[in-house]
Amino acid sequence: MKPPRFLELALTGLVFLQTASAAEPPFNGIGVHLGNLFRLSHAQSRSISPENFTGEKGRGGMSIDGPARDAARDLGQGWKISPYVRLAPGTNFVLADIQGPGCIQHIWLTPAPLDRTRFMILRFYWDDEPEPSVEVPLGDFFACGWARYCQINSLAVCVNPGSAFNCYWPMPFRKRARVMLENLNDGPITIYYQIDYVLTDVPEDAAYFHAQFRREDPLKEPGIYTILDGVEGRGHYVGTYLAWEVHSTGWWGEGEVKFYIDGDRDFPTICGTGTEDYFCGSYNFDTVGPDGKRRYTEFSGPYTGLPQVIRPDGLYDSQQRFGLYRWHIPDPIRFQKDLRVTIQALGWRSGGRYLKLRDDIASVAYWYQTEPHKPFPRLPSRDDLELK
Repeated sequence: MKPPRFLELALTGLVFLQTASAAEPPFNGIGVHLGNLFRLSHAQSRSISPENFTGEKGRGGMSIDGPARDAARDLGQGWKISPYVRLAPGTNFVLADIQGPGCIQHIWLTPAPLDRTRFMILRFYWDDEPEPSVEVPLGDFFACGWARYCQINSLAVCVNPGSAFNCYWPMPFRKRARVMLENLNDGPITIYYQIDYVLTDVPEDAAYFHAQFRREDPLKEPGIYTILDGVEGRGHYVGTYLAWEVHSTGWWGEGEVKFYIDGDRDFPTICGTGTEDYFCGSYNFDTVGPDGKRRYTEFSGPYTGLPQVIRPDGLYDSQQRFGLYRWHIPDPIRFQKDLRVTIQALGWRSGGRYLKLRDDIASVAYWYQTEPHKPFPRLPSRDDLELK
């Protein structure tokens, strides 16, 4: 006897699910979230720190001659002998050199002195490429510009008390990953750090993480700042950080953010309605305080934030400065051939007219793309990196 129609459909669905499940490849341990945290994987967890520079299995905490050996003199090996490294001025240090395939999943880092992070340069290289895919001053990479601490509570970046920089951008690689740090300071710096990663298979459609720093002080062309240009290949744009110093009175954020995608020239495909709108705020980011006065209001959320507002103090902090981030995690900007990103620096003048501004703007653009990538513009010189 033929089964009822509803039972026939249910059995067909069950067979389909079983077939689909059987065809699904094993979970590689990349892209972990609450929805798949229960899944098992053959990925191998590893971590690099000053207590295990290579990340090798069973080789952590073996130091006998690290910088804290005197503190551990009564306890001996295994008792926090190498918790940090010191970099001499003008030197480069290999934070990590990993043989793949795999994926960096988390970076924790705390630098000292904190007020010199514009002179600490992070560079990431994927698969033995000669040019870095990441080249950014340390503080700006973690959306914490102006060489000052500010607390950030976002999905991609967390900056926690007292100066703990955390990055959760997934960074897959196929052959090799190198993470470098250059000290441009006149004196030594101290770095505590840990880089957590997995060794695992990387899918064919996985693109490589990129981040690029730029700065113009003042803007070369009044009213126009280029966040990213010269990107060729296939990929998607995932984030913007801006460190903005205002050189005029009044509101400075009327400008639009524009994405020129796949051959756009004079006019972009994506054009926003204003600076605070792009960063998911509105009306100048201001609210009324308990004293009845309006003021800029700091905030930090999963995808957007204005965590830094540096107000004039009547002495050396003479200009208002801002730090803003926008992560395109649920809404990446996808491109197939090329990408250019700009923002207008636009304020107001008398008579309700727009004013092209010549402010000090620094930025970090974050994106994924296929390799090889075009070489980045030359990083600003030390003098041009300096906060002034």
